[in-house]
Amino acid sequence: MRTIRVEASAATILLTEAPEPKVRDRQTGERAMDTVSGEPLMTIGVVYIEEGESSLIKVTVPESGISEGLALGAPVSLPGLIARPWESVFNGQQRHGIAFRAAAVTPAAFPAAASGAAA
Repeated sequence: MRTIRVEASAATILLTEAPEPKVRDRQTGERAMDTVSGEPLMTIGVVYIEEGESSLIKVTVPESGISEGLALGAPVSLPGLIARPWESVFNGQQRHGIAFRAAAVTPAAFPAAASGAAA
């Protein structure tokens, strides 16, 4: 399926869930690995706010892309953010959604417009 680049420069992205290992198989606990590099993958939860609307999303990030200094509720940057539609059949039911992936997650600052409005 096609991947879609997400232009997030105008968005405020806040960390809502700390990084945790991405699990490939919940029954066995097997970790998910990047298919190209073989690197372990992590997931984070964020709230993505743009133009007055917000969405809670999970984002997959390579383990090496998790920066130090991340704090829950703090703004983060997601360089290389992409969205990929997916669909599958599980227990006879068709499921679909959008998977988000980024090259890294790093601490960021609140947008200048938001901090300027508070002054």
